[in-house]
Amino acid sequence: MHYIYVLYSPLLNKFYTGETHDIPSRLEKHNSDYYDNKWTAKGKPWELFFFLECKSKKQAILIERHIKKMKSKKYIANLKKYPEIGEKLLLRYSTNG
Repeated sequence: MHYIYVLYSPLLNKFYTGETHDIPSRLEKHNSDYYDNKWTAKGKPWELFFFLECKSKKQAILIERHIKKMKSKKYIANLKKYPEIGEKLLLRYSTNG
């Protein structure tokens, strides 16, 4: 399984969206020095705000791109508030591999 995830940084009041097959490990990496030279290093500590289980890495990447293109905190907040949005994204970006 693959997932899209949204992290929230209270320090920056910003969201970060990504995809992974292991959310706990990825969150740990974002909150450690693993990504020290990356943008997320500035926002530590990150909190898991939202995640969505996808059927494939391809589907997760497509949904991740969709969320990033929206460039909207309100859209991200609505992903958590209205689970049907995630369900619609899974249908819209359903793939066979």
